[in-house]
Amino acid sequence: MEDMNAFTNTFLGYLQERDLKNLVALFAHEFYLDIPGDTMRIKWLGKRTSKPEVEQLFKLLWSAVEPVTAVIHTIMTHEDEVIIKGHFCSKMLETGKLVNSVFFLYFKVYNHKIVEYTLLEDSYAVSEAMKRE
Repeated sequence: MEDMNAFTNTFLGYLQERDLKNLVALFAHEFYLDIPGDTMRIKWLGKRTSKPEVEQLFKLLWSAVEPVTAVIHTIMTHEDEVIIKGHFCSKMLETGKLVNSVFFLYFKVYNHKIVEYTLLEDSYAVSEAMKRE
């Protein structure tokens, strides 16, 4: 349990710092990542299974989105699994629109590497915010 808490804090630190190299290094050689949503409009959404794809995901996300606020309400760990519940407000740089959403992040760890990762957010609101008027 303590090990998962430390791993989770490391993950969140890399994410907050936008430390791409170390963040990607937390993923296993083989894993499954899914961020459901409008993959035709929002290129960082969708399924990924390789480290280069994860690197691309975060590069696309970070070049298109400016974080305004992020609050973590709950972190639950059980053996090798983590669920994080929170809320964020982000600015879509292409349109200047703000998105407010609750989020749930789930990941599973094996041998200190992420083997499964799912992010649920209001991807409809993200998609709508990316529409130009």
